[in-house]
Amino acid sequence: MKLTAINKFPVKSLKGVSLSSAVVDDFGIKNDRRWMLVDEDGTFISQRKHPVMGTIGVQDADGLLAFKSSCNQELSVSPNDFTETCSVKVWGDEVSVLAAHSEVGDWFSGILNKKVRLVYMPDRSFRQVDREYADYNQRVSFADGFPFLLISEASLNDLNTRLDNPVGMSRFRPNLVVSGCDAYEEDRWKKIRVGGIEFDVVKPCSRCIMTTIDENTLKHGKEPLKTLAGYRRNEYGVCFGQNLVHRGEGHLTVGDSIEVLERQS
Repeated sequence: MKLTAINKFPVKSLKGVSLSSAVVDDFGIKNDRRWMLVDEDGTFISQRKHPVMGTIGVQDADGLLAFKSSCNQELSVSPNDFTETCSVKVWGDEVSVLAAHSEVGDWFSGILNKKVRLVYMPDRSFRQVDREYADYNQRVSFADGFPFLLISEASLNDLNTRLDNPVGMSRFRPNLVVSGCDAYEEDRWKKIRVGGIEFDVVKPCSRCIMTTIDENTLKHGKEPLKTLAGYRRNEYGVCFGQNLVHRGEGHLTVGDSIEVLERQS
């Protein structure tokens, strides 16, 4: 088995970035979901209610961000643009962050037709992974719950045999994509090693309405969630992919081998 794709999502719910290699730090893939858009109450917003977010591209380089909208509007943001300390909410967690100045928020507000701010999670912030699934100190960025999401190519291929209109892997926004295993084999893993980094496979990823957004039309449909609900429902919900917590830092490279260290009993 091997690693066939690495993806990061610098800003939660905006477009992802495909990588050939990645640095893994204490948060996960370096700069993965370290930025986020929040409303006037400081609560995170996502494609669930604002599908247009998925059309905004972003590149990051040492904290310098370059945004591009579907209408080719561009915006550059530097670390110096984050000047105010405030508190924001992401799911059940409250996190101390740095907020960008109002002109940055205005650019996004114009696209979303909603007043928003761009915020950054600095190194000093600590958001704990759910201890029900990882009972040790492990931070996570603005990801929904865990530092990594893994899906196998075989699982997507199996799903697509059940759909009238196949979907791409991007619908599910995984950080790591693997090949060389059977469909849903990742469900049976408990500990794995990718390259030189060990991971705990801690929880199936329950899927939401974001997976039903057509990336071209931005309209919600029923698939693939309807089909997944017919055969992938468990105590966590309708699941596809596995959430991982890393046990060390280092580097990942496309082509790295996947070694299963322990399987679910």
